[in-house]
Amino acid sequence: MPVADIDRLNRDFGIPKQVLFVSGPGGLTQVHINNPHAAATIALQGAHVMTYQPRGQQPVLWLSTQGKFAAGKSIRGGVPLCWPWFGPHAGATAYPGHGFARTVMWEVAAIHGTDEGATRLEFRLPAASKNIQQWPHLSEVALHVTVGAQLELVLATRNTGDQAFVLGDALHTYFMVSDVRRIAIQGLAGCPYIDKVDGSKRKIQTGDVTIDTETDRIYLDSTQDCIIHDPGYGRRIRIAKRNSHSTVVWNPWIEKAEKMGDLGPDGYLHMVCVESANADADVVTLAPGGEHRLQATYSIETIT
Repeated sequence: MPVADIDRLNRDFGIPKQVLFVSGPGGLTQVHINNPHAAATIALQGAHVMTYQPRGQQPVLWLSTQGKFAAGKSIRGGVPLCWPWFGPHAGATAYPGHGFARTVMWEVAAIHGTDEGATRLEFRLPAASKNIQQWPHLSEVALHVTVGAQLELVLATRNTGDQAFVLGDALHTYFMVSDVRRIAIQGLAGCPYIDKVDGSKRKIQTGDVTIDTETDRIYLDSTQDCIIHDPGYGRRIRIAKRNSHSTVVWNPWIEKAEKMGDLGPDGYLHMVCVESANADADVVTLAPGGEHRLQATYSIETIT
């Protein structure tokens, strides 16, 4: 983005000592947030929350040290947005996995500080950025981000047309962990899931989710909070969500991580994706005039 455009963003939306727009790696425009509660970085490409770190704590989000920052390329780590479908497109394999929203530029709609010291930001997906061939539906899309003692994300989709459409979406969040082999993901016991590593077989989760091999699962009909119990960091990451009926748990493990090439040395050991989603059988049918708000709130609880 030209310097003049970054200057305009700072003039229109910047907040002294709290919100600053800069040109980041690969020329991608970023907004840096610093407030009494936390620091965060968001790329305008994909409205992609890259980092979030509460004061005095370890980062909550994992961002690859070997990630490739370039126009039109998804960023490895943070919170990629999956919209308007999750995974491969149901009818056209040539369409981008997880949709196109995460690789196009979003607009800044509003930024302000709250009385409690948090920072609220709103981003909108411009109509011109929607691929009409891939998504021929009239719709408005916004991402609301609140950076404070907690990180709150709301991905809002409104059907502005006169016909219903089917929507799949997800917050594809990469969480930083001390050692993925020594964590436990709680809140999914008893849920049915699709095991994509084992031929998409349907299974039932027994107890906590632990990871010691490649893991790629879609947990269906899962609406409750998930907790990443991480004794190495002495914390629990609570993932509270609304209007999300699927939870995706993903870690590529050793072989796939090496093939991907952008996770960095042993990167797979320090990340796990626990995604608030509406996927597979849990996709949403949105009626004309209707709105769907996928919401997730990430908070830290100390293990004592």
